[in-house]
Amino acid sequence: QVKLVESGGGSVRTGDSLRLSCEPSERIRSFNAVAWFREALGKEREFVAVISRSRGVTRVADSVKGRFTISIDNAKNAVNLQMNSLKPEDTGIYYCAADRTIILSSMFDARYYDHWGQGTQVTVSS
Repeated sequence: QVKLVESGGGSVRTGDSLRLSCEPSERIRSFNAVAWFREALGKEREFVAVISRSRGVTRVADSVKGRFTISIDNAKNAVNLQMNSLKPEDTGIYYCAADRTIILSSMFDARYYDHWGQGTQVTVSS
């Protein structure tokens, strides 16, 4: 069974930075895509960023473009989400997701990911 372990969440102030890390129990190259989603209180889970080595795809949501960056740390077999210039609206639980067979058009949709982490809380106060 695939396990995804997230870390790096916390409570920060507007303008601060955080780096989230997702460490799968299997090699990242075994997945077609690894993504980050977030869920704010009372809202649906939304796409934040995705990286796919096999497809050569790296995308972030418009709401975080220019502030968030997704990358792979090959040495640690981890997918990192660097979050800069954080805003209160970035508050939520951040989830790492991975899938072996997901296609490009589905990579931004949480419904198509088979494997999920437990989530890590990010709180940004003004």
